[in-house]
Amino acid sequence: MSKAESRKSEKRGRITDAAVAVFAERGFHAARVSDIARRAGVADGTIYLYFKNKEDLLLSIFEDQMDLLRSGLDETLQGIEDPRERIRRFATYHFRMVREHRNVAEVLQVELRLSTKFIKDYRPQRLWDYLGVFAQCVREGQEQGLIRPEVVPFSTMWAFFGALDQIGMQWVLARNKDKFNLDQAALDVAEIFIRGMAVDPPTS
Repeated sequence: MSKAESRKSEKRGRITDAAVAVFAERGFHAARVSDIARRAGVADGTIYLYFKNKEDLLLSIFEDQMDLLRSGLDETLQGIEDPRERIRRFATYHFRMVREHRNVAEVLQVELRLSTKFIKDYRPQRLWDYLGVFAQCVREGQEQGLIRPEVVPFSTMWAFFGALDQIGMQWVLARNKDKFNLDQAALDVAEIFIRGMAVDPPTS
């Protein structure tokens, strides 16, 4: 990467980091491009050199963060053979990211839903790829005789994400987060799905 490309990438990163902070503090609709520019230490017009508008910036944050989530998930699951254990680690990893990156979690789980473009027109391929890791765990569990063959990986992965998403949102919105144990919640969610999908034990 050339120095010019490096500077451009660094400036884009400052803008997206600033946008995450401003969206989390003020909300997507109330946030102004000038607020983001001021937080990033750039001129207002600089934002438009990288993003078409505020909504494009929001969607770019989603794509960047999903790329980071996926790469981190792949690293977390590396070397784990048992698909059931990978499901447990998936849930634990997801909630760890929510806890360690609260502003990002708030933007993705609360503010992103306010984007008409995201809800109506945008196909979140990176989210599909992220959840596809769970679907692959289901398929491998079926191949190994651990998960019932009639379980549908596609619908189950969205049910799994729904549980993670809603619990994560409740944590983000909770006033007293010390009473909200995300580690235990991760284990609870994972076990509900693992046991619910498991092959019935043979009757004697």
